[in-house]
Amino acid sequence: MSASKNKQLMQDIFNELSKGNGKPFIESLDDNFCWTVTGTTKWSKTYQGKEAVLNELLKPLFSQFADQYKNTAHRFIAEDDYVVVECQGQVTTKAGKPYNNKYCWVCQLAEGKLQKITEYMDTELVASALNYNP
Repeated sequence: MSASKNKQLMQDIFNELSKGNGKPFIESLDDNFCWTVTGTTKWSKTYQGKEAVLNELLKPLFSQFADQYKNTAHRFIAEDDYVVVECQGQVTTKAGKPYNNKYCWVCQLAEGKLQKITEYMDTELVASALNYNP
């Protein structure tokens, strides 16, 4: 797919994420998808494969949220198979802590599917607001 089609796909996904609908995002993940969480937190590592991302990253993460997670994009930059997305999440944890992290996602796509995400964020907020219980 072209850079403009990849960008449009990510814009469509984030249009739904901003409403709290993560289904299009999950459906866009390739079976061999990998997600790298940068930094030195307990969450920081590369999660290999769609099932690992769902079960080792997203499920433990979302189990900590008291309300619907939303993620709103502010900028998309596309080149070849990559789309860079600047975005901000919004949610409150069950412990009552706001978890409104700002992210930069470097996304690699192929044939309409997400292949990789490298996520940059406020790691201090991750460490202070989230428990690590995979």
